[in-house]
Amino acid sequence: MQSLWNDKEALAFLGHPLKERVYTSRLLGKSTNLVLHGGGNTSVKAQVQNLFGEQEKVLYVKGSGWDLATIEEAGFPAVKLDTLLRLAQLEQLSDTDMVRMQKSAMLDPSAPNPSVEAILHAIIPFTFVDHTHADAIVTLSNTPDGEARLRDLFGNRVLFVPYVMPGFVLAKKVRHLIRDIDWSNLEGMVLLHHGVFTFADDAKTSYERMINLVTCAEDYLEEHSASAKRTLNPGLPQVFDPIKLAEIRSRISTVRGKAMVATLDTTDSARAFSLLNNVDTISNRGPLTPDHVIRTKRIPAIIDHDIDQAITDFTQNYHHYFDKHNPGNLTCLDPAPRWAVWKNHGIISFGDTVNDATIVSDIKDHTIACIQTAEAMGGWRVPSQQDIFDVEYWELEQSKLNKQKSLPVFEGKVALVTGAASGIGKACALSLRQQGAAVIALDIAEQITHLSASHDAPDNNLLGIKCDVTNIDDINQALAMGVKQFGGIDILVSNAGIFPLSETIAEMDPGTWDKSLNVNLTSHQQMLKACIPFLQLGIDPAVVIIASKNVPAPGPGAAAYSVAKAGLTQLGRVAALELAGSKIRVNMLHPNAVFDTGIWTEETLAKRAGHYGLSVEEYKTRNLLQVEVTSNDVANLACALAGPLFAKATGLQIPIDGGNERVI
Repeated sequence: MQSLWNDKEALAFLGHPLKERVYTSRLLGKSTNLVLHGGGNTSVKAQVQNLFGEQEKVLYVKGSGWDLATIEEAGFPAVKLDTLLRLAQLEQLSDTDMVRMQKSAMLDPSAPNPSVEAILHAIIPFTFVDHTHADAIVTLSNTPDGEARLRDLFGNRVLFVPYVMPGFVLAKKVRHLIRDIDWSNLEGMVLLHHGVFTFADDAKTSYERMINLVTCAEDYLEEHSASAKRTLNPGLPQVFDPIKLAEIRSRISTVRGKAMVATLDTTDSARAFSLLNNVDTISNRGPLTPDHVIRTKRIPAIIDHDIDQAITDFTQNYHHYFDKHNPGNLTCLDPAPRWAVWKNHGIISFGDTVNDATIVSDIKDHTIACIQTAEAMGGWRVPSQQDIFDVEYWELEQSKLNKQKSLPVFEGKVALVTGAASGIGKACALSLRQQGAAVIALDIAEQITHLSASHDAPDNNLLGIKCDVTNIDDINQALAMGVKQFGGIDILVSNAGIFPLSETIAEMDPGTWDKSLNVNLTSHQQMLKACIPFLQLGIDPAVVIIASKNVPAPGPGAAAYSVAKAGLTQLGRVAALELAGSKIRVNMLHPNAVFDTGIWTEETLAKRAGHYGLSVEEYKTRNLLQVEVTSNDVANLACALAGPLFAKATGLQIPIDGGNERVI
């Protein structure tokens, strides 16, 4: 592991302890082999002037909800050091009381809650303290004779702390161990099965001690675990059945009690792990560190041919695990797995959101690599089930169960939107995303692949796929890609379409008629047919078809468009009849005069308005309510149709046109 310290960069922060703390914290956060998604914590001790003009010693410590990779000064709440040191002297303190007392000692009550390791940071008598869950050190710890290996490797440079529960219990344990210790000989502390601390009176030394200790462990693993190299037969096909994946996701969502996102990893490392003969046993011993259990649960599900039996087995085992360790006053969490080894296929990560599933997937990557390394060194060994249970059912976690949380309408759900590169389709995709859905967005335009791009970072909840919806092979390939990313389909917004040039029936080019029917009708039938198996496995599945005002009120010169949209509406009506038995709702929208789409340029608008002797504004609001109907208006209604408000309605045809006399 290379030190990322840069003297030129650091020069701007020297002499400013909190700025130095931010700088080296971010250096640590850049390496996922040290910390993952909010893991680890850092601190710096300093003197500040309080409201009375007095100098007061404080501990700036990483706050809850912040990630070391992106942390800022605001992410380090200032806590009165004397209070923390007094708390460390107590023989007993519940973690709930600890959090309350730490918060009461903060200089700014509106700042984030200090880390549960704040007391431990406080009792370490150095200015800078760094703590990570370094893969290499935890992996070594998780082998037979792991402590002995680590002692041989580090000698007297570090203090060794047996595994105990994080929080006050850990701080109390360390306080007893350091009573007669000579700190001048120490570079750090190894917390067995947990992580590593380093410390110094300057930021650079503390950081580089961390890098040096972890590098020693990495070099040791490299030397002693050559057989851990994972290989994969290049001849093995990289195929999977997306319907089976949707079935797995559906079953686990049912156990969870809400829709969940499922992401399938078929990279070489994931597939190689799923092909191991002993994958059942080695993956069921426990997590890389007990801290991960809150994200991943203790073990993954193991899925082979019988999906239902595999999930049933996991659920029953989880209830047994809870009953065995529950002292009698705890509330059982949901028994759904957060990751699964799908034998011979890869590994699936589950989450209430895409972000949750991504975090699980990242933790899984490190876990399976460490498991195989430890196996090559004699076997994967983790703390006891009781130790892991204590973290999963930590009183701080249990207290969260009583807090009501308002969830986005479509959290955990997966929506597919066609014609999503612009206009109504794009508005639908973005509105569904805003309301919590993961969205598979299809369009023939190349720009669809950039839909998720933003100025800050790509939106992993939006998957834009270039797809010709008139080509069944394109459709099947797109569905497979989308389902692999998110796990299934719950909502279909069938929107793709074209608006042909105005031609009377007598003058119509045969190509105009054929193309309109192909895009505006046949492609929807193909898409619906391809999606039905997924929708049947969906969570409260719904289809919204974007038809047209031309269905109830056609106009001259639009036969190709009107007939196709009328056929599409009839398709939707029949689908509502046929799919009701599968609890799939099918409803239709009839928009009119939606001008913020690609086909309506300023020139076209001006020309059409002039044809009627109206201004552009008058033309846009030429309806009974005299309002402009936008793509977002249509999208909002489409989302409502797909949501709980219309949970008991199917076969509806709803105009959204500001009121049209002919339609009425």
